[in-house]
Amino acid sequence: MDMQITQDAMGTHMDWKHEGVTPHMIDWFWSNLEKAVLLWHPEQHEPLVWAVPVTPGDPRGSVHIAPQTWNDGTRQNLYIRFEKLEDVPAEVRDYIVYEHVVIVGGLGFGPESMAKGEVFAYRIHQWEKTDYGVVGKSSAIDGKKKATPEEGMIWAAHCGQEIGNWGVFLPQLYELYKVVKNPLYNPFADLAVEGKGRDARFRFLPQA
Repeated sequence: MDMQITQDAMGTHMDWKHEGVTPHMIDWFWSNLEKAVLLWHPEQHEPLVWAVPVTPGDPRGSVHIAPQTWNDGTRQNLYIRFEKLEDVPAEVRDYIVYEHVVIVGGLGFGPESMAKGEVFAYRIHQWEKTDYGVVGKSSAIDGKKKATPEEGMIWAAHCGQEIGNWGVFLPQLYELYKVVKNPLYNPFADLAVEGKGRDARFRFLPQA
């Protein structure tokens, strides 16, 4: 995987591309995190559970608990929510430039964070088809908590390993789960958007 990291006043960003991975596979991945999270980052991830499960066809509003330990040795038991685009600040949505996107919000480190619902940081992952596979961009953007550039680079190291591992396991895992036809156990949501930036809207998810 090719990767390039940049930083600006809003956060840290990583441009990447893969051969042999398709947008459809990445769309599938986001509704099936519990099947893949240990493969996504074997050294730092622990098993993932859903505090609010994915609704087949629409992951928005779901919350997963993602315990992990980053390169600085800090263990975090993160509660992470799949955001509705219209609930995300416009200046965060301005970073949407590709045809598929997911934005998640970090809520906190315990069940009480779900009741408060305040986002301390956003993560944008976006991607689109190329002749060779897929090109994309991942961003760590501040919410209520302001990250330092050094903290941004710690995230980039973690995220770079995650995104890089898509090329190692995702095509095979996606193919294996094709035999599971029940959407409750093998959900899928098409995360394609029309428009860019703050005007982006999901093409196939239910409209509010």
